[in-house]
Amino acid sequence: MDFFSKVEETITTKGQAAVDKAKEMAEIARLKSQISTCEEVLKKNYMEIGRIYYENFGDTAEELFEKQCRSIKNAQHGIEELEKQIREIKGI
Repeated sequence: MDFFSKVEETITTKGQAAVDKAKEMAEIARLKSQISTCEEVLKKNYMEIGRIYYENFGDTAEELFEKQCRSIKNAQHGIEELEKQIREIKGI
């Protein structure tokens, strides 16, 4: 009986360790999900700040932001040209 008691104790101990590890991993996954949510909020708000800055100061941007504002203008112009080509192809 002593052998079986030791086997049972080993199984119980290892089983509990597996349960504890699973709980730990679930908690870590939950926390990482919350971190991702916070990072999305940051990203959204940084982008909104940039959009608002560009709309208000894009034409008179500080030197620090000149390159980015110029890139935005170029991209907008490129979009307009590409949309024009689409309209021409469609015959609009």
